[in-house]
Order: sequence, then C-alpha cells, then structure tokens
Amino acid sequence: MDNRPDFVKLVNLASSRLGTEAIYATDDFFADKQRLVDDAPPEWKEDVYDDNGKWMDGWESRRKREEGHDYCVIRLGLPGKIIGVDIDTSHFTGNYPPSASLEGCYCPDGNPTDEQTWEELLPSMNLQGDSHHFADIYSDRPFTHVRFHIYPDGGVARLRVYGHPEIDWERVNPESELDLVAVENGGRALACNDQHFGHMSNLIMPGRGVNMGDGWETARRRVPGNDWVILSMGHAGLVERIVIDTAHFKGNFPDSVSIQAAFVEGGTDEQIATQSLFWRELLPSQKLSADAIHEFAEQVNNLGAISHVRVNIFPDGGISRVRLFGRKSG
Repeated sequence: MDNRPDFVKLVNLASSRLGTEAIYATDDFFADKQRLVDDAPPEWKEDVYDDNGKWMDGWESRRKREEGHDYCVIRLGLPGKIIGVDIDTSHFTGNYPPSASLEGCYCPDGNPTDEQTWEELLPSMNLQGDSHHFADIYSDRPFTHVRFHIYPDGGVARLRVYGHPEIDWERVNPESELDLVAVENGGRALACNDQHFGHMSNLIMPGRGVNMGDGWETARRRVPGNDWVILSMGHAGLVERIVIDTAHFKGNFPDSVSIQAAFVEGGTDEQIATQSLFWRELLPSQKLSADAIHEFAEQVNNLGAISHVRVNIFPDGGISRVRLFGRKSG
C-alpha cells in the first residue's frame, strides 16, 4: 500500500504478539473483540457461518436498537506514546460503523476502573467500508490502554496503534545487558531490499519464531549481490554479543551473514539505506546453518556506541531473529 504514512514503521503497541488484550466490549455478538488486535491481515471466508451469523475476521457488534453506541477497551501490549492509528474495515462492507473515535489512559498498575479519566486521542472520524483509515495522534503522554468507540454499532477488522514504547532509560542500569534492538526496548526495522515471504519486523519480536512465516525471508536471488535489512536500536549502546536465529529455516537459510553498524544522528529513514553501504563492520562474515541459534561474541568488533545496524545475508534466504546484546551508552 503506497499511501501509508510514515508512522506505520513504528511499533504496533496493540500487537497481540506483544500481549495486547481486548479486555472489554459492550457487545461482540457477531465477532470476538480479540480479533481486533490480531497481527495477521484480516481474511475473508466465503460461506462460513457460526451460530450467530456470518463469520467475520474482526470485532463486530449486533445491530443496536436503543440509544448509545458500542466500544471496546484494549490493554496495549507495550505502554507508550501513540503517534498514529489505522482503523481497518477490510471485508466489512454493509456492516461497518459510520464513524469511530479513540481515547487513551495511563493505568500501569492494572486495568482502568469506572472512575478512570480518559483523554481524547482521536475525535469522531467518518469511516468507509473495506478500507484503511490512517490518523495522526497528537499527545506527548504515554498510554497503557485505549478505548475504541464505534458509532453506533458494526464491525471493524483491525485496530493498529503505532508509537514509541515507554522506556525510562534513566532508570536502566548502564551495566545491565539487554537486547538493544528488541521491539520491547524500542527497536525498529527500518528498511530492507526484499521481504517477499516474511516481514522484516519479525526479526525483533519476542521469543523464537513459531514457524517459517515468523521471520524475514527474501525471494530467491537470480542476480549477483546479497539481501539486507536495516535495524534501529531503541537506545544507542555498546554491542558485545550477537545472536542470529534461523529457526524453521532448513532448506532456505542464508549461506552466511555479516553486520555493519554506525552511530546515526539526524537524517531520514530513506537516506539511511544509502549511507549504510559505508558503515563499519560489527560482525565479519559468519557461516550459518539450518534451524539453529548462532551466538557470536569473540567475533564482534568493538565499535563503541552504535545506534543502527545493517544485517547482510548472502546471497538470500530467511532468518528468524536478530539479537544485539549489550549495554546502553550515555
């Protein structure tokens, strides 16, 4: 989709893989509220029905025959500052809500009570059927929960909440080892030359990959060269140990991997790809094997503080996870 705003490159704080949970809905008679935060793209199942009607991949309430409207409360998988949202009505054509709005609250010690104060993040906006609705959010505060209102009823396939995870780096011990590129620590996948079979953002997700689709995989290369991906660390730091996991990649893992790195200040994501050609070598070329965890420590060059890495795979293939363990700098 070419018209997506830049904020979709940020972390989806409402990802089910990160522990997001739809904790309450006024009504989800036709389609369960938890589907609203499913990471997979919404799908259409022709002629599939359950006891309550047509099966839909999203959250859908019944037709309201009284005053009021429906809403859903969602506990974000990662608390954070919200930059933008995507309200996706894919496959909802005659049953989508005419409008929707969004509120947020900060409630780190549990779920909000009836007395909770909510901040308006997105005023009511008109919706269309079978469409993405992107909207910027303007608030400097972190949020742990969002309340998604639909007027008066209907179905929405997905709600994506993009932003920056809340991390108080001042409270992080500078001697503590952590994965500086992990999504829960603010890491981001910025760019790659190809992601034909698996999205680059999978590389920094929690845990090991659950299957071959839960990784970054490129198409078979038929021309000279190699494939690459650029990752931004949540905080600049000193990388001392690197883990490359090829879980589930057996006949299609890369022959080898190398990593370049730099400390980047300013600029845009678009120009980083060109600059990365000249970054220093953090990890010299290393052979990979099928469906295995590869750990490198002695092979890692001491480059001082870095903020971005370029992972090169030769010539192509798939890897499941990249971990950059080290200490924050500054």
